[in-house]
Amino acid sequence: MSFPEGFAAVCSITDYYKENAKILLNTFASLGLKVYGGKNAPYLWVHFPGSKSWDVFTEILERTHIITVPGSGFGPAGEEFMRVCAFGHRESILEAARRLENLYL
Repeated sequence: MSFPEGFAAVCSITDYYKENAKILLNTFASLGLKVYGGKNAPYLWVHFPGSKSWDVFTEILERTHIITVPGSGFGPAGEEFMRVCAFGHRESILEAARRLENLYL
């Protein structure tokens, strides 16, 4: 593979995951949650004001079977936040968005 072909392949993959992140960002935003990130990286930080991140993690896992990462695992400032990753197949991201909407609407 030549440099131009390799670069094009990397750009294609990057765009795919950025679109996944956009889907998730729009889902959380439509639920009235503040979302940080997800524009230039496949990770989103979702703010759940007044909630403990491990409680949100447990609720999402038990009710939707979606794995997230409690923000408190990144230090005290991460409390009230969930980190969500946009790596995955598009169908899985769309299904996760549907499940989250059903949980929080």
